[in-house]
Order: sequence, then C-alpha cells, then structure tokens
Amino acid sequence: QVQLVESGGGLVQAGGSLRLSCAASGFTADWYGIGWFRQAPGKEREGVALITTDGDTQYEDSVQGRFAISRDGAKNTIYLQMNNLKIEDAGVYYCATDLSANGMNIRMGPLSAGTSELMYWGQGTQVTVAS
Repeated sequence: QVQLVESGGGLVQAGGSLRLSCAASGFTADWYGIGWFRQAPGKEREGVALITTDGDTQYEDSVQGRFAISRDGAKNTIYLQMNNLKIEDAGVYYCATDLSANGMNIRMGPLSAGTSELMYWGQGTQVTVAS
C-alpha cells in the first residue's frame, strides 16, 4: 500500500538549514506529483513545495528562493532542502501525494476544503526554529 515516511526534522537556529526526507513505498514516486506541506500550531496546513512527474517545481511565496524540492528515483525518496530558516517556518512538515502526475490537488498555500481526503499523507516530522 502507499506509504510515506518523513524524517530529518529537528531543532535549528534561525538562519540555519535542514534537509527533510520523504521515503515512499508501495508506489513509484517518480511517476506522481509529490508535495511538502507544513502546519504550525493553531494554523491551517499549507502547501509549501511541489514536484511533478516532469520535474517541474512550485513553491509557496514565503519559501521561494530558500527551499528546494528534489527527488532521488533510485531511493524512491523526495527531499526538501530548507535554507535560511525563519521562526515562522516552524511546524510539522508532511509529504503527500494524490497519485496524479501533476499533483492536481496539491496547491501552494492553505489546503483547500476537501482535498486532504484525496491525499496520502506521511506522519510528519517536527521542525523547530529557535531565535
């Protein structure tokens, strides 16, 4: 079955970097759009990055130029490199797929109503950014 397992979260100083990993199993991640989402306490879950099967990428405005999504087909793993981290980047980070080539249900910004149920989610990894 489809499974996504995130790792790589932790505590980092503002301005620092982290690389998150999303290990996929039960499907070939290269064939589908994969997104990274985050959720801070008391806030909506929001999409921050997407990579399509063609390798096209999208980013939420606040992370553009600081975050980079990539994948390793041999490892069936998707990464999120996060640089120059800010306090407001803290939260639980999730990877997800809707098993469509272009991630048609994966939007940058707040999750649209009803779309969460269309996605396969990992369990999340905590990112804490200290001042």
